[in-house]
Amino acid sequence: MHPKSAALRLHVESALAGRVASPFRLSEPSPPCTVTTGIPALDEISGGLPRGGLTEIYGSPCSGKTSLLQSALATCTANSEVCALVDARDSFDPGCAQSAGVFLHRLLWIRCKNPEQALRSADVLLHGGGLGLVAMDLSEVPARLVRQIPLSVWFRLRRTVENTSTILLVLSRESNAKTCASLVLHIKKESAAWSLREHPNRSGVFHTPACLFDGCTTAAEIIRSSAIRRNLHSLDHPTVPGRTSRDLVRFDLRSTHVRGDASFLSEKERKKDPG
Repeated sequence: MHPKSAALRLHVESALAGRVASPFRLSEPSPPCTVTTGIPALDEISGGLPRGGLTEIYGSPCSGKTSLLQSALATCTANSEVCALVDARDSFDPGCAQSAGVFLHRLLWIRCKNPEQALRSADVLLHGGGLGLVAMDLSEVPARLVRQIPLSVWFRLRRTVENTSTILLVLSRESNAKTCASLVLHIKKESAAWSLREHPNRSGVFHTPACLFDGCTTAAEIIRSSAIRRNLHSLDHPTVPGRTSRDLVRFDLRSTHVRGDASFLSEKERKKDPG
């Protein structure tokens, strides 16, 4: 080593003594701490929601994003963590969330009117700290408006949540954070299940007012994950038809408050003539 380089190195080490142990030695990054989503099949392929990182979940309307959000909020609030939900279009239903197991007294609900208010609110919450999970729901915002959010905003949110124990969860119709996110999941509904579809009593006396939505089969695909090393040699090869990708999982989202029979109808309602 050149004498001047050795002298400069010694000067830097002495100046940073007590603050940085080894300024010229690369430290191995520690594995990220994760929290379960409440869905075992999804946790198996994703590892859970990473703390100190941005997780983006996107998909079309009615794809299951809200159910996944409620599951994550229920898990965190059940562990005595205080969470925050930044609702960009005031579409959150506290009753359904409570039925899904969310402890509402540990949830801060911020009702916004546009994406600008939602972004500012999330930024303030992340700088304040002390929250286990901060969720920003942009699902009801038109995709063209969310596309107008500069990439620098997502980068700033990522830098803010880094080195903290907070989970930043963003829900939208399209992927916007992209490389700023530690985990990106694409949610898609594949099939739906309906209650009251058939009844053994086929006489004309029985009257079913309507079929009720009872759940759906949802597919979740990992688009990006900082915790999973991908095989770069296989990226150019097409997926074999019929083969399930190791980054794709299917699971059922069932309703917890809709029953699949007619037992909740009174005797008078069951025998009522619809005509």
